[in-house]
Amino acid sequence: MPAPTPVPVQPSLRHPLRLAVLLALRDAAHEWRMTLCLVAGLVAVLSPLLVLFGLKFGIVSAMTDKLVANPLTREVRLVGSYSLAPDWFTTLRARPDVAFAVPRTRSLAATLDVMDAGGRALPPLSMQPTAPGDPLLAGLPQPETPLDVLVSRPVADALNVRSGDSMAALLSRRLQERQEVLRLRLRIVGVVPEAQGGRNTVFVSPDLLTAAERYRSGFAVPFLGAGTGATTGELPPFASARLFARSLDDVAGLAGWLRQQGFEVQTEAAEIDLVRAVDRALSVLFATLALIAVGGFLVSLAASLWANVERKRRDLALLRLVGFPVTAVSLFPATQAALVAGLGTGLSLLLFLGVAALLNAVFASGLPADTLVCRLAPVHALLALLSTLLLALTASFIGGFRAITIDPADSLRDL
Repeated sequence: MPAPTPVPVQPSLRHPLRLAVLLALRDAAHEWRMTLCLVAGLVAVLSPLLVLFGLKFGIVSAMTDKLVANPLTREVRLVGSYSLAPDWFTTLRARPDVAFAVPRTRSLAATLDVMDAGGRALPPLSMQPTAPGDPLLAGLPQPETPLDVLVSRPVADALNVRSGDSMAALLSRRLQERQEVLRLRLRIVGVVPEAQGGRNTVFVSPDLLTAAERYRSGFAVPFLGAGTGATTGELPPFASARLFARSLDDVAGLAGWLRQQGFEVQTEAAEIDLVRAVDRALSVLFATLALIAVGGFLVSLAASLWANVERKRRDLALLRLVGFPVTAVSLFPATQAALVAGLGTGLSLLLFLGVAALLNAVFASGLPADTLVCRLAPVHALLALLSTLLLALTASFIGGFRAITIDPADSLRDL
């Protein structure tokens, strides 16, 4: 007796999960009106949230970028004069929140008199010490010799000089009832923008600053050409410091540590706190609106998927009867939820791009170039898509649970 020929299995039943996904997509396309309503509901919820988050990210990022771009916001200024030993600077530089620290002498000893080409004296310049890594001189050359300096833009304009030129400078002192004047020829190696260098500032090497104080304190300074004066003795300790925190977040901590040491300091902490306050306020507003809007949409989507399962109860029972596993049937509402999430997120992002372009064009006139008040990073768009998919699949759990509880025999009762 010949062996019975096995009945071939339908190719589609070999992949029930794939077939369930295809059936769910075809059902969504067949009932396109309902699908469109669900997508429109998601767009109505998601697009305002994207615009709000885009405003938050754009405004806060613009303010933060402005603070970060200006190194003066990281400066911690010591108010008054102190007695700072070299060991104190060693301890200071070892702190992880310190990006730059260089000693300063007494203010009276850190002035420099200059004259223009016509011999006209300018207001005294304030000598500021600099060293490699100076945040204010990023991208500018450093003094290679003690007679190399950098001047602020207003000084360069008043002297009609530029990088590579030289300028005449004077150091004066009173020694043994005599008025002495030391003439220097300084080489300009860079010009510092006024926003960073101030109006009457010249950046010098610590050696020149120390030599100037030594000269004015009555000592001989041979390398500057001052042979008269005391040859032995020690200078008083440093009076202050130019100090910069490593980041905006380090400003408050570094200032607090200095205050504990008995120093009076000034910082831009108020401006930094303002940016953080705006960020916190917008974050709370965004979180509140997102919670209300997303919660309402999840309830609506879950109810719609549940109702769709109930309407197709007989069809799903028939699928179970012909051999579809529970996992395949549960994919029916999950697939439709993912479809709604993908289409809704895509349309919301397109709508966001249009609104963001409009807002940026409206406010462009009052903002610096390349500043956007409303923008999203690519990672934000990806997170929006993934978050929406996750929430939609969570909402589909109710419909999926109802689908797997349908008795296959229900399909026979309706015959």
